Amino acid sequence: MQPLSFLLALVCLLAVPAHAEIVVRDDTGATIRLPAPARRIVSLAPHVTENLYAAGAGARIVGAVEYSDHPEPAKALPRVGGYSRLDLEAIVALKPDLVIAWQSGNSAAAVAKLQALGLPVYQSQPDRLEDIAANIERLGRLAGTEATARRAAEQLRQRLAALHKTYAKRGRVPVFYQVWPKPLLTVGGDQIIGDVIRLCGGDNVFAHLGTKAPAVSVEAVLAADPEAIVASGMGRDTPVALEAWRAWPKLRAVAHGNLFYVPSDLLQRPTPRMLDGAEALCRHLDAARAKRPAQ
Repeated sequence: MQPLSFLLALVCLLAVPAHAEIVVRDDTGATIRLPAPARRIVSLAPHVTENLYAAGAGARIVGAVEYSDHPEPAKALPRVGGYSRLDLEAIVALKPDLVIAWQSGNSAAAVAKLQALGLPVYQSQPDRLEDIAANIERLGRLAGTEATARRAAEQLRQRLAALHKTYAKRGRVPVFYQVWPKPLLTVGGDQIIGDVIRLCGGDNVFAHLGTKAPAVSVEAVLAADPEAIVASGMGRDTPVALEAWRAWPKLRAVAHGNLFYVPSDLLQRPTPRMLDGAEALCRHLDAARAKRPAQ
């Protein structure tokens, strides 16, 4: 090869971008290493799917679990079972170069099997509203869509800061949040919905319970006597179980007419839309404050 031809070939070689190894720590503290941005991602939770789209990585998703229904294109993704009953064969058949799991929602045994097969598994567990933005940024890093992810994260942080500023000094409202009626499930202190309640100036009456979705009795709710009861249900219709509390007319939330509904996908999925749910919950708690007798 002539010296000039060799020099030109060397310049061309150096001009080709080499992907540096991508190193990201997930919500369990584990380090995930990828030789290049992921191109075939399987999502094991609806909130993960939604956050991947928010991070600009929707085109990289090759499979997702049931109920991955937002945004609209997610409905057409191949299914790999449900988040609590994963189809491991379907996941492996998609040949993913990255799997995004939900730490508290997916089976630990199933996640361990995927890791044993040599698949990189990033585990997501946003427990605070601030964690959603950080998760989106890390997903963008893993997929090579950092610019889009940073913009989405910054927009989320700005909305969150505005809500903090608006509601930080509002009067406290004791709140019972009903996740499910039978068994009667609520949220403990270490749960992102509890973070939303605090943001709006509410006090979760079961914040002292350590688990994320503890079962409680009707008697425990009556003893706590919340000023507001907030429930979510499947779909967008007000759950019948919320109206069932009217059987106890002396309960403060019932006596004051403070039975409120927020759609489950706006409060039970840690995604940017959770701030839509937060705004709705904050308005409900303002309505409860407005019904208080004048001091």
